[in-house]
Amino acid sequence: MITVSTRRIRNFGGFTLVELMVSMAISLVVLAAIAGTFTVQTRQNSAEEQVGQMQQNVRSALDLMIREIQMAKYDPAGTAFPVGTYGVTYSGSQLEIKADVVDGNGSINTSSGSLENIIYTFDSATLRITRKLGSTGTAELLADNITAFTFDYFDANGNAVTSSVNSGDIRKVTISITARTARPDPSYSANGGYRTYQISADITPPNMAL
Repeated sequence: MITVSTRRIRNFGGFTLVELMVSMAISLVVLAAIAGTFTVQTRQNSAEEQVGQMQQNVRSALDLMIREIQMAKYDPAGTAFPVGTYGVTYSGSQLEIKADVVDGNGSINTSSGSLENIIYTFDSATLRITRKLGSTGTAELLADNITAFTFDYFDANGNAVTSSVNSGDIRKVTISITARTARPDPSYSANGGYRTYQISADITPPNMAL
């Protein structure tokens, strides 16, 4: 008697090559979408951070200038400003302030490091505003990434003062500062990708009216 044995063929479940390729393709599309969203979000956060730093940079500089300009021609002894000496001296290239704020001894100390003689200057080559204490002091960085820094002088009637000869007529100083971000934003097409911020102020030193 011949016995014939039969074997059962078991089917093992799994993915076919086509299914595997489709799954991988879908996964790559999802990963690409996630990566794209992450990249856009990162760039946006970086741009917002730069804008915040730019605004803080220029506001801090302006706040300091306003405080120091407000003290122009402070003279508790009444003798620190003889004829020809001014709290703010007209200049188209620098903003100079004098005040007897340190010791009130009736004279202005213009030596290096003196807070009684402060000079602000704009360097268009390095895009910086510098601050110098004393006429012989060293100019130190006050604000960087500055594209424009202008100052205008006006008399008591609101007329522009345009000559150092008329420095004694100055009663108001108008400052305007334009800053830009430290790095360009690829998603911003204007100004070469640099976002800008402009701020201005009118300062009327109370002692200049005396």
